[in-house]
Amino acid sequence: MNPTNAFVENLDRGPLTKHEMAARVARDIPHGSYVNLGIGQPTLVADHLPAGSGVVLHTENGMLNMGPAAQEGQVDPDLTNAGKIPVTELPGAAYFHHADSFAMMRGGHLDVCVLGAFQVSAAGDLANWHTGAADAIPAVGGAMDLAIGAKRVFVMMTLFAKDGTPKLVPRCTYPLTGLGCVDTVYTEFATFRVGPRGVTVLETFGITYDDLAQRLDVPLSLPDGS
Repeated sequence: MNPTNAFVENLDRGPLTKHEMAARVARDIPHGSYVNLGIGQPTLVADHLPAGSGVVLHTENGMLNMGPAAQEGQVDPDLTNAGKIPVTELPGAAYFHHADSFAMMRGGHLDVCVLGAFQVSAAGDLANWHTGAADAIPAVGGAMDLAIGAKRVFVMMTLFAKDGTPKLVPRCTYPLTGLGCVDTVYTEFATFRVGPRGVTVLETFGITYDDLAQRLDVPLSLPDGS
């Protein structure tokens, strides 16, 4: 894990791959945490948790102590995560009604959730369920419950949309999932801390801090306050 009081500029490599992003997120999850992984890219984090991490994965369709994605020969059609991806179970895994699962989420029993996003604001607002497009299918699911119920919210996303516009923005223009709920944003180009004090760049990958600042519309700062 990077010390939060030190900035690291990784210029000896390009942007992170999806699996490298997942591994970066996994390193920041505290030992023994109860964690929910959102649908899409965040599910890859399960494949990068180190042995002995003590992390207990929760899936909103009703399972605790979920393991990594199932490989060939391991697939059980009745054992999936919330995104309907076949998964494995770890010793001590438990199953329950999804109403109980949502009670865990809403009751503040999750230490961390990792979600995808369409936009995250500098203040930590999250928009991840609808782009507002006329042909889009709204799918808020349990995202709003996780965003507000988890003690910490990590976002794992690409930094730029397909049209090149930043997804880390001064103010979200898409429908909101939660206000001021995001703590840390993990992208292929940089890791950011967001919140009431604005956006702090913790590290970059394949891009300098100055170049990153030019490509984003939000004021950036370093961990030392500069």
